[in-house]
Parts: sequence; C-alpha cells; structure tokens
Amino acid sequence: MIRNSIAPIRESIYWRRKMNRRYFLAAALGTSALWAADRNVRIVAFGRNGQRQTTEALPMITKTDAEWRKQLSPVQYDVTRRKGTERAFSGEYNAHKGDGLYRCVCCETALFDSRHKFDSGTGWPSFFQPVAKENIAEHADKSLFMTRAEIVCARCDAHLGHVFDDGPRPTGLRYCMNSASLRFVARASEK
Repeated sequence: MIRNSIAPIRESIYWRRKMNRRYFLAAALGTSALWAADRNVRIVAFGRNGQRQTTEALPMITKTDAEWRKQLSPVQYDVTRRKGTERAFSGEYNAHKGDGLYRCVCCETALFDSRHKFDSGTGWPSFFQPVAKENIAEHADKSLFMTRAEIVCARCDAHLGHVFDDGPRPTGLRYCMNSASLRFVARASEK
C-alpha cells in the first residue's frame, strides 16, 4: 500500500524536475534570441559638414575575425579588434591639423570633431570630448595592473583608446585615441 502511494509522488517530482529543466532551457534560449535580435544601438548621425543630424536606432555591427581581417590593415585589426595600442608618436593623426570629423575605421560612425582636438604631448591624438556621447561606450579596463576607462565605438565595439581625467577645460577629460582606429573625413563646406 505504501509503495503504491509513493509512486505517484516520485513520478510527480521527476516530472516537475524534467519540466523545470525544459522551461529553463526554453526561457534561456528565448531570452538569448531576444537579446541577439535587440542589439540596436542609438547613434547620432553627422553630415559631411560636421553638423549633427538625427539620432537613429541602428543594428550593432558584428563580423567574424576573417571579415574584420579582410577589411582592416594588420595594425588596424590589432588595435580595434584585439585592443592593441600603436606606439606613441607613430600614428597618422597625432599631429594632424585638418578640419573635420574622425570616424570609426571599422564602421564609419562619427566619433570626434577636430575642433575638440588638442596636443596632449602624449604621442596619441587627444580630444576633450566626443562628437556625441551616444557614439562611444566606456568599459573598465583592468589590464597592465591598473584600472582605466576603455573607450569603444558604440556601433561595432572597436577599441579606440582610453579616457583620462587630466584634460583641458571645459571637460577636464583627455580621450587618448589610437590613430589606427580612426579615419579622418574633411569637413565639407556648406552651400
């Protein structure tokens, strides 16, 4: 008699465990699918004249390593995809004086305006602010036995450089970027 009364309980516990696993797996797969589908980021678009245009929800750009290697030079790949750093004073834009926007070398997102560039004496192009906060993201970087604020492109997650709190007014910040992660586009005159 006792055995017969325990059997339904045992089956019930087994069934609940089995269903809990199924529900957990279904929920996990559903959540990851929603997360992958909802990888839009808000990016501020800028015209050729450097003027802010619109804020758009755009899909996050993801590519395979092979695709990035095909698109980028070896130095650009190392800096943007592997979080490398170019040697000080070796970058194309360290002493660059042109008037325009610096865009992401990977996805063309506008990142910095030449009007916000200054000579920090560090050997890397430095800016006191991004062209739009929405176009960059900041992550904690705990490499090299210290904690720094890493700056990446919000659209494609390309490593750009780091930000420090020793910059000039009005922000007091120094966005120390790698030339290899940037592409300069001269400002078009308004007509």
